[in-house]
Amino acid sequence: MRHTGPVTQKEQLLSSDRSLVSTTDLKGRITYCNPAFIEASGYTREELLGQPHNLIRHPDMPEEAFRDLWATVSQGRPWAALVKNRCKNGGHYWVRANVTPLMEGGAPVGYMSVRSVPDRADVERADVLYRGMNEASRSGAPRVRFDGGRVLHHGWRGRVDALTDGMRSSWLSMMTMLFAMGAYALGAELHFSPWGFLVAAGLGAAACTLVTRSVNRPLASLLTVSRRMAAGDLRQHVKVDARGVVGELQAALAQLNVNLQSIVGDARSEVERMQTSIGEIAEGNADMSGRTESQASNLQQTAASMEEITGIVRHGAEAARQAAVLADGATKVTEQSIAAVQQVSGTMHGIIDSSRRIAEISGVIDGISFQTNLLALNAAVEAARVGEQGRGFSVVAGEVRALAHRTAEAAREIRTLIETAQSRIDTGVNEADLAAKTIRDTADSVSRVTQLVREISHGSTEQLTGISQVNDAVAQLDSITQQNAAMVEQLSASATALRGQARIVAESVQVFHTGPGQTARPDAVELRRQARAL
Repeated sequence: MRHTGPVTQKEQLLSSDRSLVSTTDLKGRITYCNPAFIEASGYTREELLGQPHNLIRHPDMPEEAFRDLWATVSQGRPWAALVKNRCKNGGHYWVRANVTPLMEGGAPVGYMSVRSVPDRADVERADVLYRGMNEASRSGAPRVRFDGGRVLHHGWRGRVDALTDGMRSSWLSMMTMLFAMGAYALGAELHFSPWGFLVAAGLGAAACTLVTRSVNRPLASLLTVSRRMAAGDLRQHVKVDARGVVGELQAALAQLNVNLQSIVGDARSEVERMQTSIGEIAEGNADMSGRTESQASNLQQTAASMEEITGIVRHGAEAARQAAVLADGATKVTEQSIAAVQQVSGTMHGIIDSSRRIAEISGVIDGISFQTNLLALNAAVEAARVGEQGRGFSVVAGEVRALAHRTAEAAREIRTLIETAQSRIDTGVNEADLAAKTIRDTADSVSRVTQLVREISHGSTEQLTGISQVNDAVAQLDSITQQNAAMVEQLSASATALRGQARIVAESVQVFHTGPGQTARPDAVELRRQARAL
């Protein structure tokens, strides 16, 4: 037997309101399994599809059960019995397995297994039975075998059970034969002729044949149709050609088949349309997700750019503010320079006035020197006229004249210096006035520049405020976009999950066949390849 993993003998109890459904191909490879089956097994869907069904086989199950299973379903007959399956984690669960062949053209093309939760008493009896079968098999003396899922004993007990089953299956024929034998005994009691006995026996045989044809054959046909319907093939045509209870049973089964065809057909159509709609929704959500992610990326780039612009504008505003402060300082310095130049100009004008006063005094000194020189000359003339007596006076007069001459020279030099100084002072005054005018013009320009810088600073502040608001709005929009992206992702995930659920429903409904063109079945090898690709 294939070793599929550990065994812990820890039972996992299943919910009684769920059925475990799976389908396999003729080689026992899983082609479909419903969510309840996947959950109970502990494997994933990808781990199950395409794998042999004995992946969940428990080693406590007797070999005889699976021998009988394959022998029964290969003949096109259903099989039912309690089965102990293994979970992936080594635990196990009990189910009542009902295996039905999926028929096409009178031959099996696959098998469908529907499992329900059995009673605990049945589980305990099956556990004891299987343990005993395994022990007997190991000892080489099996006492029990399976036939169609039913337990049959070897020896006299088995023969009694077979005889009892045979009597139950042919009770109508036995009743007819007993009726013929009763007619024969009554004829003997009444001393009928031998021909009467033959007639009675013939009537009994005819009645037996009639009962078999009128009851067993229709029931056998209904059994075949029921098995096909149980396998999901609803394309059966039930003939209603009998009377009585059998005819009513035929009519009821025909009506059931028609109702199931209608319901399952509508379900298949609606599921296909739902799959198409869900696919469109999923594709739309995927496109929306892509666009939202692109928008979020663009907004993030925009936010980064706005943040950079905000930094640049903030830097510009700070620079403008500093420029305004410097411009105010330059204005103050210019005003101080104007005051200083004005003070220098006033001082120079004072110097000009003093120079003019000195020039006037120098003129007075020059006049006095001229008069003194005239007086000395006159004194020398008078001293020469006097003679020797006036020689000393003449010497004094010569000294006085020389002093007057030097005084006049000094006065002329002072006047020349004063005139030169006055010329330079006039030039300095003019230059000071020009500098004052230039500084005033500069002050006016600095004042205008200061006003412009203040306006630039104010505009930069307002621009920074506006850009900050835009940046906040972009950040809020980015947050909303991120939330939308997350919501779109959730919607996409929900649509994907809904698509998976629709696929599961479609696969469940595809078990039933209501018309032509619905016989295509999944390939186990392809399913395994797809599962490995995932």
